[in-house]
Amino acid sequence: MTSTVPPVAELIAPSHWRTVDCISDLHLVASEPATFAAWQRYMAETPADAVCILGDLFEVWVGDDAVAADPDGFDAACMEVLRAAARQRPVYFMHGNRDFLVGRAGLADCGVTLLDDPTVLQFAGQRWLLSHGDALCLDDTDYLQFRALVRSPQWQTEFLAKPLAERQQIARGIRSQSEQRKRSGAIYADVDTPAARDWLHAAQAPVLIHGHTHRPALHNLGDGLQRWVLSDWDLAATPPRGEALRLSAAGVQRLPLA
Repeated sequence: MTSTVPPVAELIAPSHWRTVDCISDLHLVASEPATFAAWQRYMAETPADAVCILGDLFEVWVGDDAVAADPDGFDAACMEVLRAAARQRPVYFMHGNRDFLVGRAGLADCGVTLLDDPTVLQFAGQRWLLSHGDALCLDDTDYLQFRALVRSPQWQTEFLAKPLAERQQIARGIRSQSEQRKRSGAIYADVDTPAARDWLHAAQAPVLIHGHTHRPALHNLGDGLQRWVLSDWDLAATPPRGEALRLSAAGVQRLPLA
């Protein structure tokens, strides 16, 4: 499958920012309270001037109306963490493959800004290309076809028109299939290097930062180009996982939270 470089948005950091944190793939769900607690603590205590959440903050999101339907529920608690964090510093959110139905209006109500995928962060004298990363996994052709379908306005309008209980049931089925695939030992596609280079050249950025693959690493792509991959979060795992990437004029620093 060939790469198509999407339009690249830009986020220009204010001159007073000294550090920006990037996190992704927390897959927050009520049944994993340790991960939620670690994220809640991190969002309240990070000294970063801004936080960029690069997708899959939630394990599943079936529509913003789920918050109003259960104001004491888990989704509402998560949005309250975002709201409290956004009072302290700018918080940005990018859709992932699990939470692409998080709405712009719901985020804005929490004081959170939605980022397009990809977005160039112009900060600390450098251009950093931010993405969830799923659109760069070109070998995962079945998923990319699914992605194109569910990201279409028509599909989303039709899905969100279904009763909330039906959407929740569909989401449980999709999650069950995903868990079965994980247990089967299925090998997931990684980011395509030529595609990543194409995106970086188009964005005029030397560094790509993304999540999605759950394979934290630093990849040198040649010609001074780099790809930093974020870890997923699972504070109940052995050993526990969780990290932020802190960007500054000095470069990139991994901050394990586990």
